[in-house]
Amino acid sequence: MLEEFKKFAMRGNVVDLAVGVIIGVAFGAIVTSLVGDIIMPVVGALTGGLDFSNYFIPLSAKVTATSLTEAKKQGAVLAYGNFITLVINFTIVAFVLFLVVRAMTRLIAKEAEKTPPVSKQEQLLTEIRDLLKSR
Repeated sequence: MLEEFKKFAMRGNVVDLAVGVIIGVAFGAIVTSLVGDIIMPVVGALTGGLDFSNYFIPLSAKVTATSLTEAKKQGAVLAYGNFITLVINFTIVAFVLFLVVRAMTRLIAKEAEKTPPVSKQEQLLTEIRDLLKSR
């Protein structure tokens, strides 16, 4: 069983997937920083100090605090501001991935254009060579 697991774990697909997950986690941290440290402060400045992370709806009459941290200590709250931040974060990640895939697709298309097509004469000569080798 250990030998089978070793074969499975060393397959190219599994290793590629592991590398993809690790890069994805690092990419997620970069995007989280981009949203939290760059985009959201700009949005806040443009909207007059709007801070989505502190937006909440108290679900209990006991909640009287004005900050989300304190409100959570007092009782149940619906913290929709954090959800808005995560939706913006997701939108940015999806857009960046779209740009990366688009660039890769264009690069692959350009590479395909660079390789000249094989002429009929070369194709026939290759077939003749292969037939002679097989005899």
